[in-house]
Amino acid sequence: MLDKTFSPASVEETLYSAWEESGLMAAGSKPHAVPYTIMMPPPNITGSLHMGHAFTFTLQDILIRFYRMQERDVLWQPGTDHASISTQMVVERQLNQENLTRHDLGREKFLERVWKWKGESGGAINYQLRRLGASPDWSRERFTMDEGLSAAVRHVFVELHTQGLIYRDKRLVNWDPKLHTAVSDIEVESLPVQGMMYYFNYPLEGQPEKHITIATSRPETVFGDVAVAVHPEDERYHHLIGKFLRHPLTDQLIPIVGDLHADPEKFTGAVKITPAHDFNDFEVGRRHHLPMINVLDKNGCLNENVPPEYHGLDRFIAREKVVEDMTAKGLFEKAEPALISVPHGEKSGVVIEPWLMDQWYVDAATLAQPALKAVEDGKTKFVPQHWENTYFEWLRNIQPWCISRQLWWGHRIPVWYGPDGKTFVALNEEDAHQDAKAFYQKDVTLTQDQDVLDTWFSSALWPFSTLGWPELTPEYKRYYPTDTLITGHDIIFFWVARMMMMGIHFTGEVPFETVYINALVRDEKGQKMSKSKGNVVDPLILLNTYGADTLRFTLASLAAPGRDVKFSQTQVEGYRNFATKLWNAARFAEMNGCVFNPDYTPINLSVPINQWIVQQTLHLSREVKNAIEAYKFNEAAHSLYHFIWGTFCDWYLEFCKPKFFGRGKEKTETQETVAWVLDHLLRFLHPFMPYMTEVLWKNLHPDAGLLMGEEWPQDKHLPYAEASDDIDWLIKVISAVRSVRAEMNVSPATHLNLSFYDAGPTTHRRACTCEDLLLKLARLNPIKVFSETLISEDAKGAAQVVIDEATLLIPLAGAIDIEAEKDRLNKELKKERAEIEGIEKKLGNADFLSRAPQEIVGTQQRRLDTARLAVQKLEQALGRLSGQ
Repeated sequence: MLDKTFSPASVEETLYSAWEESGLMAAGSKPHAVPYTIMMPPPNITGSLHMGHAFTFTLQDILIRFYRMQERDVLWQPGTDHASISTQMVVERQLNQENLTRHDLGREKFLERVWKWKGESGGAINYQLRRLGASPDWSRERFTMDEGLSAAVRHVFVELHTQGLIYRDKRLVNWDPKLHTAVSDIEVESLPVQGMMYYFNYPLEGQPEKHITIATSRPETVFGDVAVAVHPEDERYHHLIGKFLRHPLTDQLIPIVGDLHADPEKFTGAVKITPAHDFNDFEVGRRHHLPMINVLDKNGCLNENVPPEYHGLDRFIAREKVVEDMTAKGLFEKAEPALISVPHGEKSGVVIEPWLMDQWYVDAATLAQPALKAVEDGKTKFVPQHWENTYFEWLRNIQPWCISRQLWWGHRIPVWYGPDGKTFVALNEEDAHQDAKAFYQKDVTLTQDQDVLDTWFSSALWPFSTLGWPELTPEYKRYYPTDTLITGHDIIFFWVARMMMMGIHFTGEVPFETVYINALVRDEKGQKMSKSKGNVVDPLILLNTYGADTLRFTLASLAAPGRDVKFSQTQVEGYRNFATKLWNAARFAEMNGCVFNPDYTPINLSVPINQWIVQQTLHLSREVKNAIEAYKFNEAAHSLYHFIWGTFCDWYLEFCKPKFFGRGKEKTETQETVAWVLDHLLRFLHPFMPYMTEVLWKNLHPDAGLLMGEEWPQDKHLPYAEASDDIDWLIKVISAVRSVRAEMNVSPATHLNLSFYDAGPTTHRRACTCEDLLLKLARLNPIKVFSETLISEDAKGAAQVVIDEATLLIPLAGAIDIEAEKDRLNKELKKERAEIEGIEKKLGNADFLSRAPQEIVGTQQRRLDTARLAVQKLEQALGRLSGQ
C-alpha cells in the first residue's frame, strides 16, 4: 500500500543506487540498436551545482531517459574539467593559510598538492548531479587531465604545430596582474566604473604654440604612445597627417597617422595610439608599422621603459603623477567625469591589462572556415536557429587564439628549448631529446616551456578524446559523431565553435548534429542571478526542500526555446502540488482495486469513458514524444501537467467512481483501464520525474524491473472516435454549468434545471447516453432536450450557453435572488470600470511613463488586462440574467 504522502528524501538515494547497480545507465548494452550520444559539458572540479547546472543537466537527462526508452543505445558521457585558474586558486588559498606560496613548494610539490585536493574534494559536483537524478554512464567518467585525454592534447598540439597552425607570436593578451597569467575573454568581465576622461595637449613639432588635444581614461599608458591617429577625412586634422608631435613627457617625436579607427564624433577626434596596451591600437600599430613599447610589468607597475621617476610605480599612482606633471607643463586641458567600461578578472577581481608578450597561438581563422561551412550547409543545426548568427559572427571575425597560460596546473605545453633557444615540439621529453640530438649532433640539456595550455584547448577535444581518440577505439567508431549538445549561449564561441573546429579538422566530421542552446535562468523579476544582488537561488536547498522530481519538472516547464527563464520558488511549490496530485491519484486507484493486468488490451473496450481515456492517452504519447524530439521541453511538460491534472484526475477518475461502486464486466474493465493509463503516464513522465515514477511503477508492477529500463509505449490506432467526441462534449457541458454556477454565485448544493434547444440527433443521443454522469457531476435535475428553437420568453432569468448546434438553458429563478445578484454584479462592474479608468489615466501620462521603472509599468499593464477581462465576464453574467 502506498504511503499517504511521497517523501523524496526517503527514496532518492536508494533508487539512485539501484539505477547504478542495474547497469541501465551504461552504454553498449544494446549492440544492435541505433546509438544516441550526448557529451556532458564537463563542470569544473571546483564547481558546486548552481541553477544553470540544474537547468541544463535536467534537460540533458530528459533526452537521455527518453531515448533510452526509445530503445536506443544511449551514451551520456560524463566528466569534469581541470579548470586551471580556479583550481590553482583554491589550492593557493589553502597554502596562504599555511603562510606558504606555490613558489615555496616548487612546481612538482605544488602539483602533488593539487592532485591530492582533487582526490579529496574535486568530485563534489558529481554527487550533486546524482542528487538531481542525472543518469550518465558513470563507468566512463573522464577528466580533462587523465592520461588518455592528455595524450590527445599533446597529439593535437604537435600536429597543429607541424601543420603551421600553432605558432609563437608577440601579441596583446588579457593580463591578470594578480594571478600573473593571460586569461581568456570569457574570464574577463567588463564593469561600468565612474572614472575620468583626461584631455592632454600634444605640441606640434616645429610649431610648439600649436597642439592636438587627445582624450584618455588611462594616463599611465602615455609612455607607450607611439603615434596619434586622426580620421583621414577629418577636415580639422587631415592636413597634419604625416607630420610629428612632441611627446609631452618624453619629448620624443611621434607621427600623426590617418586611420579609420579615429572617430571624428568621439571626444576630440584624435586618438593616442598605444599598441602595447590597447587591442584596437595594436591593430593600428600593425597597419602603420609602428613600434610597440610595453610600459607595464607583470604586477601592473610601470617598468624600465619609462622615465626613472616613474619606474616601479603602481599603475593607478602613476596615473595621478602623469596628470600632475602634465599640469605642471601646462599641457593639461581638462578632466571630465565619465562612465567607463573597465575589464576585470572574473576570478581575481582586479583590473585586467592588455599586455604585449610572447605567447603560443592557434591559427583560428584557418580552422574556422570548415566549421563555418558545416553550419551554413546544415550539417550541424542550432536550436533555436537564431543562435547560429552568434556563431557566424564570432567565426567570421575570429582572431588568433592565445592558448598559453602562465600557470602550473594544467596541460604543460609540449615544447622544449635547447641551449640557444631553439624549440623542439614533441609528444614527450624522450622524443624531444632525440630531435635535439639529431639537430645538435650531441646530447644537450633541454628546458620545457613553463606555461600550460588554455583550459578550452583540452575542452575543444572533449567529444572525441573522451572516446579514446586518437586511437580508433570501438567506442569512437560507434558513438562519434554525437547527436546533441546542450549548452549556454555564453560559450558558443569559447567551446562550441572550438569543438567544431577541432572536430572537423581531426576527425573529418562535425562533432554533433544538433546544438541546443538553453536559456539563462534569471530571478522572478528577470534579473540575472548574482551574489552581489542577493538573488541567487541554491538548487541544493530546493532539492532538500522539494525533492529532485519537483525541481526538474519546474525547470522543464520553463524551458521555452529562445526565452530566458524567470524562476521563483513559488513555481516549485506549484509543481509540488502537481506531484502530490499524481501520488494521490495512484493511491485512489490502488484503493479501488485498479491492478495492472498484463493481458489487458485497449482494443474492444465497451465503456465509453474507457474508450475515451485510452484514445486521449495515446494522443498524449504522440504529443510528448514529438515535443521532446523537437526540444520543446516546456510543451511536453505542459501536456503532461494538463493531462494528468485535468483529463486523468479531474475528469476520468471522477467518471470512474460510479463504475467502482458497481460490479461485473464494466467495473473490471474500468479498473484495468485505470491501471493501463497509469502505466503509460508513468512511462511518459519518467524522463521528467524519475524518482516518484519509479516508486509508483514498483507499486503498480511489483514483479517488474526498473521503469528506467522500460520501453516507450507503441502507438496504436483505436476505433473510438465517436466515444472520444462524446466524452469531450460531456466535459464541455459540465464545465459550462460549473462556470455558470461560479459566475452567478449559485450554491454547489443546489440542483439546477437544464434544457437543450435546437438539439440535433447527435446531441439527443449524447444527452441520453451521458445523462447519469451529467446529472451527478453537474448536480442537475433530469434534463430536457428539444429540437425546437429557444423562445426568448423562456430565456428570461436564465443563463444561456451554446455548445455545438444546441443552446443550453439554465433557469436561475429559485436558485438565486436574481435582482440581488444583478445589484452585486453591477457594483463589481462599477468597481472594475473605475479601476480601468485610473490605470488608463496613469499609463497615458507621459511623465509617469518617463519616471516609473519598467517593472512598475508592466505591473500596471497586467492589472489593466485583468480588470478588462473581469468587466467582460461581469457583462456576460448580467446578460445571462437578463436573458440576452
